[in-house]
Amino acid sequence: MSEPTAPLTPHSAGSPTGRPVAVVTGASRGLGFLLARELADRGHDLVVNARSESGLAVAAAALQERGAQVVTVPGDVADPAVGQQLVDTATGRFGRLDVLVTNAGTIQVGPAFAMRAPDFTNAMDLMFYGVLHPVLAALPVMKERGAGRILIISSIGGKLPAPHLLPYVAAKHAAVGFAEGLRVEAIRHGITVTCAVPGLMRTGSPRNALFTGDQAAEHRWFTLGDSLPLVSMDAARAARQLVGAALKGKPEVAPTPLAKIGMRVHGVAPSTTIRLVSLVNRLLPTDETPRPVRAGHVVEKPARWFDALTTLTRRAARRYHQHDDTTPDPAPDPTPSTNP
Repeated sequence: MSEPTAPLTPHSAGSPTGRPVAVVTGASRGLGFLLARELADRGHDLVVNARSESGLAVAAAALQERGAQVVTVPGDVADPAVGQQLVDTATGRFGRLDVLVTNAGTIQVGPAFAMRAPDFTNAMDLMFYGVLHPVLAALPVMKERGAGRILIISSIGGKLPAPHLLPYVAAKHAAVGFAEGLRVEAIRHGITVTCAVPGLMRTGSPRNALFTGDQAAEHRWFTLGDSLPLVSMDAARAARQLVGAALKGKPEVAPTPLAKIGMRVHGVAPSTTIRLVSLVNRLLPTDETPRPVRAGHVVEKPARWFDALTTLTRRAARRYHQHDDTTPDPAPDPTPSTNP
């Protein structure tokens, strides 16, 4: 666990500024960076977290250009001590904590039969326990203040099944259940919990997503889906909607049109949606070999025609710091999780 660091500016002394303060996990790249940027644009000072210290430093410098005071806390939020450190840093440096955004995540792409227990453990550690630990640390602070906003970034995969993403889907379902259950009890203390369930957004994430099975084929379909305008959404616009909903205290936000449609259809006719998704699964790669996961940027380079079709996601990767933080997710570890 690293010591928190603040970029050197005339305002780094740590005295309260009177501005609201937000903690954002997974803020070095992609959606997490955009959520932090949106909060900075809305007048928040920031405590930002990611596993990559160097990637986090690059993102923090960009956030500071928006006028925010930014403190970095590198570390893995699957560790309860890091969750506590984030909250302690916010209250110690700024004297307050107004908003908590739990965004840290991973995505493993491949058939269910190519996944092994450690793949699910890694997903749960980061996307459930990595939500739980910061939230549990923040609740007493927000309760004492009588106010607080918590934004839990889940996914449409937390509402209905998505093929070839089973560890991700399982962890995101857990996050949705936690967010909805917590809101029911936290609201009496003035704390609102907003559950975000977006669909595909153009964050550039295929570059650092993890692939197994037929890795090249899995990378192709996932990157194409992330790139097509009718299927995916501009990530900056999604971040504005997510932050706006959280600051208003809404219980749920689904910024992407396909996510809204999918949730409504699944709520009314779950058997039908499962059959439809099963048909989609038949179109995906069939190699179920459980190969060690590889990040998108090291998977075999596709043809030029593919680059042309995926221009939007490659632009997003450059713009949203996917090249600055290429920290791989932990390799499957046979050691059991230390989380209960």
